[in-house]
Amino acid sequence: MTKAKDVQVGSVGLNTRVFRSRTWDRLKFEVEYGLSRGTTANSFIIEGDKIALIDPPGESFTDIFLSALDQRIPLNKIDYVILGHVNPNRCNTINKLLKQAPHITFITSNTGAKSLQTIFNNTYPETIAENILNIISVKSDYELDLGKEHLLEFITTPNPRYPDQLLTFDNNSKIFYTDKLFSAHVCGDQILDEGWKIYQEDRRYYFDCVIAPYGTQIVKAIEKIQQKNAYIYATSHGPLVRYGLTELTGLYSQWLENQQNQSLNVALIYASAYGNTAILANAIARGITKAGVRIESINAEFANSEEIKTAIQQCDGFIFGSPTLGGHAPTQIQSALGIALANADTNKLAGVFGSFGWSGEAIDLLESKFKDGGYRFGFDTIRVKFKPTEEILKTCEEAGTDFAQALKKRKKALKPKESADNSLSARTEQALGRIIGSLCVVTTKRHDLKGAMVASWVSQATFNPPGFTVAVAKERAIESLLPIGSKFVLNILEEGKHIELMKYFLKPFAPGEDRFANIESQEAENGCPILSSALAYIECEVSKRLECGDHWVVYAIAKNGKLLSDTGVTAVHYRKSGTHY
Repeated sequence: MTKAKDVQVGSVGLNTRVFRSRTWDRLKFEVEYGLSRGTTANSFIIEGDKIALIDPPGESFTDIFLSALDQRIPLNKIDYVILGHVNPNRCNTINKLLKQAPHITFITSNTGAKSLQTIFNNTYPETIAENILNIISVKSDYELDLGKEHLLEFITTPNPRYPDQLLTFDNNSKIFYTDKLFSAHVCGDQILDEGWKIYQEDRRYYFDCVIAPYGTQIVKAIEKIQQKNAYIYATSHGPLVRYGLTELTGLYSQWLENQQNQSLNVALIYASAYGNTAILANAIARGITKAGVRIESINAEFANSEEIKTAIQQCDGFIFGSPTLGGHAPTQIQSALGIALANADTNKLAGVFGSFGWSGEAIDLLESKFKDGGYRFGFDTIRVKFKPTEEILKTCEEAGTDFAQALKKRKKALKPKESADNSLSARTEQALGRIIGSLCVVTTKRHDLKGAMVASWVSQATFNPPGFTVAVAKERAIESLLPIGSKFVLNILEEGKHIELMKYFLKPFAPGEDRFANIESQEAENGCPILSSALAYIECEVSKRLECGDHWVVYAIAKNGKLLSDTGVTAVHYRKSGTHY
């Protein structure tokens, strides 16, 4: 039974409370919500001589949040609203709050102030007519004394996705309000991260989806955070970070360094009128980063021409995304297009995507210009009408992975062939290749999304409970469908009957293509496909995941299984080298 939304309130410091607007359902069809663990939207109240509200939630929680807040602090007593970032969704709550407290002063970054004024002018003109917004615009570091030893310091940390991002540090309580940084979309009762390691995969997933594409800017933000002796990271989503603060900060630095040190680099340049194109961009970026390729996401609306030129010149491939406004691409995209055509070598891989309402001329323009310019495409152009669905986001993620793999293949093809030798590494590779494993096909289904992959790195791991491990390459499309708690079927192939199945599932699939269109299968009790010609199958649930280099090692518990052939023998895979399957 689905739980209703609610607001959990707790004390996190002197005169400081958190209001956690919670839902156990997936809130949005955006890639960072892909683990479907629900989410919390964390807001904070600091009561000094003046009262400050930090980060009111979006419209999904507007009414229950304002009701919970008003029961503890009369809304007309709030003096300041501090915004880590501004978006139309959050402004719905702000507009209703202003009806009760028109005197409120907003504190946001300079870019956020412009966005706030624009959103209210366009969406809530009646509020503007009744009240002029009182805004303190923070261009650089700024301080606010609330009294009772609450001195707040504001730090601007812009990035292409959140160009208005503003962090807040309370010098008294040592609470750092980190907005999106260190967040995770997970819903539960814990206010602080007690048993913090259980959230590590959720935080890593959020990092890969939201943070990694903006590594250059995030590195600078982390440096600013580390200069303060913070006691708690008060995040926008998920449990607040207290017990794992030092470890998580170190992991962020490690993940950022790994991302920045990748040898291949993609420039993702986009603009987004209503947020839909940005959602597609995030999904494509996720696919690229999971394949081990660095990405530099650039919002053309906030980047200057020199930034775009440098990114185009230094990248190995580039991808453009655009909405269609009045039958045209936004001016910023047209300018960026001209920069790309003038500065990008034609041997660089290209890609195009975009969303539209009634027509898609901007997407057609980008595609035709790059084709006419002689560029090769890393995936088929993606055209999305209105809001993207979960299936579309999965297609975008797979397109990003295909793009990254195409770059890797080209790099490998250009690399000089190494002559065979008898070195230590060569001998080790040969020996490692002699480790054999059963040939299997992992199949899974989540909602309307299906996935499959050939797996030969499979091994029983435990007797009680009955469990085994399977290695899944990070760039596999199925990887994002196998979080902890997910279900899948391990189909064990039969010697002499495995060749056709293996060839079929090893072939390249187009992004979003149905893996089971021409395969005889039936549905298991856990809802995942069973291959009818398999030797045996095991219905499984993912219990743990361990990140190991370029693979995830997934530990699964066997819940049910059946031998489909009494006389068959398990097909095994023999390799000559440990450097490839």
